[in-house]
Amino acid sequence: MNAQQARVCTLGFIVIGGFLLASGWCQTITSFERKRAQAMLHEIDSDVRKHYYDPKFHGLDWDGKVRETMQKIDQADSGNKALSEIAALLDSLNDSHTVFVPPQPRLLHDYGWQAQLIGERCYMVRVRPGSDAEAQGVKPGDEILGINGYAPTRKTFAKIEYFFNALRPQPSLRLVLRDPAGKERTVNIAAQIIERHAVMEDHFAGGLDIRARIRIMDWSRVMSARVVEMGDELMILKFPHFFFNESKIDDLIGKARKHKALIVDLRGNGGGNIDTLKFLLAGVFDKETKIGDRVSRGERKAMVARKHGRCFEGKLLVLVDSSAASASELFARVVQIEKRGVVLGDHSSGMVMEALFYDYDGVGAEITDADLIMTDGKSLERVGVTPDEVVLPTVADVAEGRDPVLARAAETLGVKLSPESAGKMFPYEWPPQ
Repeated sequence: MNAQQARVCTLGFIVIGGFLLASGWCQTITSFERKRAQAMLHEIDSDVRKHYYDPKFHGLDWDGKVRETMQKIDQADSGNKALSEIAALLDSLNDSHTVFVPPQPRLLHDYGWQAQLIGERCYMVRVRPGSDAEAQGVKPGDEILGINGYAPTRKTFAKIEYFFNALRPQPSLRLVLRDPAGKERTVNIAAQIIERHAVMEDHFAGGLDIRARIRIMDWSRVMSARVVEMGDELMILKFPHFFFNESKIDDLIGKARKHKALIVDLRGNGGGNIDTLKFLLAGVFDKETKIGDRVSRGERKAMVARKHGRCFEGKLLVLVDSSAASASELFARVVQIEKRGVVLGDHSSGMVMEALFYDYDGVGAEITDADLIMTDGKSLERVGVTPDEVVLPTVADVAEGRDPVLARAAETLGVKLSPESAGKMFPYEWPPQ
């Protein structure tokens, strides 16, 4: 198996309930599959030893973990279980960007609901019309207390998503919910299992990591940046990912320069590549700006956004939430450190590393090869960005589709915008089935 590498400052996880990956490895394991899993383990172990940014593996007994994983693969009763053991090995590093990528899916699971951490609690934020979730009365604003027996918290939510999105998609998920009135109930939500669209094959063939593969299906947020202009006072930029080219960033900044203030909405933005981050920073800073230091094995190298053309010089406000990750966190933190603008919203995810993706004939691993140390001497990994002003939607806001965060941001900049109007500004469209 020959590893193909692609550098990524990767996407964070999408909220659970969008399209999920379904592996074809759930049946009883064959001798061929077991040998293939063993070979995968060998290749991944080799690449981790060569490329993982911390050669001491955070003090983890890596040799012992690999031996233990090999033993578990020898005893696995299904191909899916064998792959899960490799995933568990990489997860033991407790690194947001080191993750196992299962085989490409043949089927997609759509649970018809999406959830998000708001503050320290997990809430249902969207329910697909016509889904089993809607039929069972699940609504935005319901608090999620359990997903198949796991409590979603800041520490566990990403792992729950990864498990059910990539490793073990289920025909249904059991949710423990508490409605806004405080009443608790348990529901089993059936997934709609559908054939993968051919257009998705093209994206999967490009070597994206597992989080990018999942997020790429959420067309309404991934494919286009959206702009709302409120006279010459304010432009609101909904920036859904960091995979735009320099020309697109120049176009967006050109529009922003016609306004006195700019809100860059990074809520739900899982990140992307470093170049886009540099382009966007260059668009709002009138000087060369240091992002931080890229610290890898035996090397520390400055990461800089160089001055480029005419930038937006007005007031700047950045919105983040619990699903803002990677490059979006770096952008927000640079704005804070350099005192260029204000960051508002919820604490971000703290998933900030740089990694290489290795493809092993359709199965792969993303391996962190560098930490990013900000100019204040700290890493955002497992810490995230603390907003200058924490503003969270209430349960009633979520249930009624109001957006008090965007409304507060506009108010801070001297523009009147009601939470009701803000909530309608960027309407969500479900991915096609």
